[in-house]
Amino acid sequence: MKKILLVILVIVTATITVKAQHAFSKVEFKKNLGKTGTLCDTVYSLHIFSDTLTLLNMGRAYPKQKYNVVIKGNKISLDWASLKGKPLCITGVFLLRKNKPVIEISQPDQINAK
Repeated sequence: MKKILLVILVIVTATITVKAQHAFSKVEFKKNLGKTGTLCDTVYSLHIFSDTLTLLNMGRAYPKQKYNVVIKGNKISLDWASLKGKPLCITGVFLLRKNKPVIEISQPDQINAK
């Protein structure tokens, strides 16, 4: 019985992970403006402005990034430099800033380093 439950849990987790890793196009991103969602992509570059503001360029390097992740506050503590080139899942509200896709986050549960 425990093995069956474990198999079901693994299948459900894998299904959720695959759905969460759906790559959004700009058009799909714009259709979801104001909604909360999860995007998984690669961190290509980052800029730490201060101990309370970090910007991640996701999907491609600046200036051709797919979208930016704006991390505000100091509640999220990661080794930012080690994230470059690694996949990351971000959950937050989809926004546009200067006609560019942006997700702003400030809480640790909004970021999932793989």
